[in-house]
Amino acid sequence: MTAATAIAPGGRLLVRPAYAREVTDASTPSRPDTSAALLEGLRGGGAAAEEAVAALHAMLLRGAHHELGRRREQLAGVPRGEVEDLATQAADDAVAAIVAKLHTFRGDSRFTTWAYKFVLLEAGVKARRRAWQDREVVLDDASWQRLATAAPSAQQTAEEAELLRAIAVAMATALSPRQREVLTALALDGVPIDVLAERLGSPRGALYKSLHDARRKLRAALADAGHDLGDRRGGDA
Repeated sequence: MTAATAIAPGGRLLVRPAYAREVTDASTPSRPDTSAALLEGLRGGGAAAEEAVAALHAMLLRGAHHELGRRREQLAGVPRGEVEDLATQAADDAVAAIVAKLHTFRGDSRFTTWAYKFVLLEAGVKARRRAWQDREVVLDDASWQRLATAAPSAQQTAEEAELLRAIAVAMATALSPRQREVLTALALDGVPIDVLAERLGSPRGALYKSLHDARRKLRAALADAGHDLGDRRGGDA
């Protein structure tokens, strides 16, 4: 068996689905011999590497389908053909990432276990992005102020309502506009960080730093105002 591979625009490695269907159940990630054979084939080059890529893609495609199936509620209303395409994209991108990072595999776990994590990540990212595709991400610098004006519910104590007002004040005085935007989108509105990174054209790492800095400043401002959150959540938020 040989595998047909191609490089898509942007350098993405593609494996044709027709070849993936030729792979038998021997490519299941639960078999130690298969794991070792895949790793040896990928490192071998030539026809052996092509066969290993096809087998790896088939395994990861099944993993992508499983992960997307687990997220079926998140993808409600998405046509089946589009979900199939998302699974193929996830497997393609996972194979490309694995090949690029093969030199980092140290053997601490079975190779297939290590490789499987790549497709779970890719499928999860693609599912979240698709779920938010038609949803607007509002980065309104004033949207966080709803914390201050929200009336406490019947279950909410006076202490909790006071804390919410203190958080709104701290956000206004201690955080930069960018930090407020990121904190509001990620922590209050529940926007997935990969979706926010895509909409803003910003690296995930930069958003993580903004979120970390915002939460650190917020905790410090609340502590100065007499609200000790140490017993609510341990460590640095």
